[in-house]
Amino acid sequence: MTSVYLDNRGWLKVTGGDAPRFLQDMLTNDVLALTNGEMRYAALLSPQGKILFDFMVLRENSDFLIDVTRSMIQALAKRFGMYKLRADVAILDISADFAVRAGWGEPKPAGGVDDPRMPEMGWRQKVARQPEGDILPYVAHRIRLCVPEGGQDFVYGDAFPHEANMDRLHGIDFKKGCYVGQEVVSRVEHRGLARKRVIALKFAGKAPAAGADVVANGTVIGTVGSTCPGVCLAMVRLDRLVEAGGTCTADGVELAADSAALPLPNANANH
Repeated sequence: MTSVYLDNRGWLKVTGGDAPRFLQDMLTNDVLALTNGEMRYAALLSPQGKILFDFMVLRENSDFLIDVTRSMIQALAKRFGMYKLRADVAILDISADFAVRAGWGEPKPAGGVDDPRMPEMGWRQKVARQPEGDILPYVAHRIRLCVPEGGQDFVYGDAFPHEANMDRLHGIDFKKGCYVGQEVVSRVEHRGLARKRVIALKFAGKAPAAGADVVANGTVIGTVGSTCPGVCLAMVRLDRLVEAGGTCTADGVELAADSAALPLPNANANH
């Protein structure tokens, strides 16, 4: 049983009478349907459909709390401010006072909410900020479940939601209607255009370096992201990996697609 204090996470509070519609019109997921104490995974995209920020959205009575990487809070607040105009919305950074605790394999505590990406990820909880904690158990946990982390496994401003597996991690509502970048996301979904994805790759021994090229059949097909003992995540061209039989190398390390964490998809299929 494990729970980990994530000091690298913080919170934005979005409040005001127009807050539900304000977020609904921008984010990839349906926030109007959130009930009190429920959390959803979502992203704010560029007009070109690429991920600028990804985060969790928690409904707390009439407010919405955004669980996001702490180093990105000011940039996210500024981006929200660009869209606020005259709306009755206030955007408050409460990360100096609150952080996140994540747990799995143990009962959800009072105030805890289910991690919306997949049941195996466990739960998350808003907690008072405290001295720095060891997040490595959580990092290994998400890597083994093939849950990408922005800034490590995909590049903000460069990756589409399907490439970051947001469609598989319940981060996109394909029926909610318009939001920033929605047309591009819908096109990728309906035409099956996701040629790249973050997938899990197994290895023995020393881990490849983060940022190392992934090579198959003599061709660079992707980049290594997060690593933990025995498993790494990498953004790769699926068709090239399929052609190589699911095997490749990075930084001199032999890698193989981890079908237990995320079955290697057909290059032409999104689900």
